[in-house]
Amino acid sequence: MTTLDLVQANVNSGTKTIEEAIVEAITEARQTCEINGDNSAGCAVAWDIVEELQAEKSHKKQAKQQKNSLENYCATHPEAVECLIYDV
Repeated sequence: MTTLDLVQANVNSGTKTIEEAIVEAITEARQTCEINGDNSAGCAVAWDIVEELQAEKSHKKQAKQQKNSLENYCATHPEAVECLIYDV
């Protein structure tokens, strides 16, 4: 299991929030780059983990976007003509 998998497992289990995981990953990436050098493979991998976590946060945010007015209306009036969906 990779470091990224472990971090995502902690986030999914509720042990950490995605924001906490990002802050922790940034700190770890900075330390890794300081120890191994900015051009090392370990440094690149550490920053890739940060990037993946930030992308995951962005995807979750997009998934939780608010409903538009038609979706709100259809939630309260599912029988309305505007809300009916037909299979053709």
